[in-house]
Amino acid sequence: MQTRRAEQLGWLLGWAGGYLWILALALVFLVRGQLAVGLSGLALAALGYGAVVQGRPWRAPRTRYWRLMLLPYLAMLAGVPWAIWGFGPEAAGQLNAWQALILLPVLSPIVSLGWRCWDR
Repeated sequence: MQTRRAEQLGWLLGWAGGYLWILALALVFLVRGQLAVGLSGLALAALGYGAVVQGRPWRAPRTRYWRLMLLPYLAMLAGVPWAIWGFGPEAAGQLNAWQALILLPVLSPIVSLGWRCWDR
């Protein structure tokens, strides 16, 4: 059986890249002196990436991808209210509903890959 190392690295490193914004923003909050927000952001990134590592598709080759991506996506989307909390309610007043459309490309793998499995 082949190892499919490139696909494994794509899963792990792709999700790591997806969590970089939370990690970078947490470091910004720590530098700004917002200790609670910064540490909770580091914890959120660690929790999310832990879900990625725990839900590796080659560990459960018959589980559909949408199930494996559910927890990492929830942790990533939890970063949005976390960031709003960090920047304060005055910054949240500048947001509008149309800005939520940026999530569509982020969530597109659930639609395009969601029903596939690792062994197919």
